[in-house]
Amino acid sequence: MARGVYIHIPFCHQICNYCDFNKVFFKNQPVDEYIEALGIEMKLWTENKEAFSHIETIFLGGGTPTSLSPTQLSRLLTLIKTYIPMEHVKEFTSEANPDELTKEKLEVLFNGGVNRLSLGVQAFQPELLKKLGRTHSNDDVFETIEEAKKVGFKNISIDLMYGLPGQTMDEWKETLKIAFDLNLPHYSAYSLIVESKTIFYNLMNKGKLSLPGEDQEADMYEELMQQMETHGWHQYEISNFAKEGHSSIHNRIYWDNDEYAGFGAGAHGYVNGTRYSNHAPLKKYISTLEAGERPILKTHEVTQSEKIEEELFLGLRKTAGISKSHFKEKFGCTIESVYSEKLQMLVSAGLISNDEEAVKLTKKGRFVGNEVFEEFLL
Repeated sequence: MARGVYIHIPFCHQICNYCDFNKVFFKNQPVDEYIEALGIEMKLWTENKEAFSHIETIFLGGGTPTSLSPTQLSRLLTLIKTYIPMEHVKEFTSEANPDELTKEKLEVLFNGGVNRLSLGVQAFQPELLKKLGRTHSNDDVFETIEEAKKVGFKNISIDLMYGLPGQTMDEWKETLKIAFDLNLPHYSAYSLIVESKTIFYNLMNKGKLSLPGEDQEADMYEELMQQMETHGWHQYEISNFAKEGHSSIHNRIYWDNDEYAGFGAGAHGYVNGTRYSNHAPLKKYISTLEAGERPILKTHEVTQSEKIEEELFLGLRKTAGISKSHFKEKFGCTIESVYSEKLQMLVSAGLISNDEEAVKLTKKGRFVGNEVFEEFLL
């Protein structure tokens, strides 16, 4: 049974140099046709009442959802409320660019049921923002947050990045200080990963991308964790920090290895034990739905051993780790019966803790999380 819904909006007015998500420039794109196609896809999926009877979260991602006009946003939200049962929805998030959120768009989102904003801020230094391909200013961030609060938004998060080209520790400390001064309920902070098919990847291959070394990046992560703790934000996942009661419910669905539907071009979902991905090209996505068919490119029925693997490498991202009682209830066996030697080895290395209630990363383990996760691939 799906707990959440992800809806992909692939349009952007500006393409960021580090982004590898499915996206296109907004201009001359079939935006209105795409929104109507989303409505068709939602209708087709949610006809399965049993699988979609208890949706807890909805997440608008991209691309950039706020690249849409107020009229287009309103139409999208109307379609969502038409086809997705809203009675159990606790959290309705929209990603946004600070320089695109007008008062009118904020009002459309809020009145349409969105109760959480996730702003792509990344840094507070103009030179770093320029390197990233971001077009907003610090004033855009401050004014948008203030306007969002006036409209009625209380749950606002911002994304930050470290390990950026040419970024110094002093700049990272300055970014954190400014972020804390905003006193928001939630922060996400990610190290830069240079993905293929991005501008940064091409620059790196040409030797034109100067990145901080691994030691400096680790120091930045240490600074992040220390400062968040000092200022009262609880780390509940490797890259996420929140005040009490404000952790992201939607992202917890992923880390809990629970099911969710993905709607839109290139979107991924996990429903009824099957992972699937949609066609990414807009024309293919739209034409398939106009023909009355689901736009699925490929599916994979997840095996029991794969579910156990995913439970470990997703669940260990949470600072609470993996509940042993929940694991046994879910899979009918103990973690030790599957991973006894791996657990002993990682405990000895100081990378995980293993007590009667849970298996979790230690602080040392958070620095090399991906290496730990790989140990649990069967």
